[in-house]
Amino acid sequence: MLKTPFRLTKPAVLTAIGLTLIGGAVVAQVQPMEPIQWDKRRLDQLDRNVRRLERALTQRNAAGEPVLVELDPEVVALQGQVSILERRLGDVEQTFQRMNADSERLTFQLDEATRENTQLSRRLRDLEGRVERAEKAAEEAAALNGPVVANSPTGDAAQDLQAAMRLAGEDAVRGGRALETVIVTWPNTPQAREANSRLGDLHVAARDNAAAVQAYA
Repeated sequence: MLKTPFRLTKPAVLTAIGLTLIGGAVVAQVQPMEPIQWDKRRLDQLDRNVRRLERALTQRNAAGEPVLVELDPEVVALQGQVSILERRLGDVEQTFQRMNADSERLTFQLDEATRENTQLSRRLRDLEGRVERAEKAAEEAAALNGPVVANSPTGDAAQDLQAAMRLAGEDAVRGGRALETVIVTWPNTPQAREANSRLGDLHVAARDNAAAVQAYA
């Protein structure tokens, strides 16, 4: 006799699982079933039951009684939703990867900008120092090259001469200027004659013989 293949739907599959677990006894549930709390133990049990059902279907097919299982529409819809979620998850992962790459690039650029700012700040401070030194040198040059005017820092010719001589021992140019100031400030005094003699000595040391002769004279 020819055996006709039959279609096995989701309710039929669930019924077969129930028959396998309780040895063929069907228990009618009068009260609504509580929601199943899925944990590892229940999932392992469900996996074993599914494997048993698969073996049973394989045996029926091998015996010449093919079983056609019709997928439940809800399962198909759920699979579609899972596929959509997987694609969205992939898009999110790609977005995070791009964001991480952009963050690393921005961090590198920030480090580069920080190093450049540090170098620029160092160069700026160096330039400011050079400008200050140049301005100070220009002021000193203007003071040394300008006309000599009477000025007594101490108010005493002897003390002014001693201060000028000490300065000449440290800085010949500035010391010579101080001696010239003593000469202008205290003319026709022994201190002025001594200042001229010291000034002549400075010119001789600088090999400016003409200025030395004028100072000695």
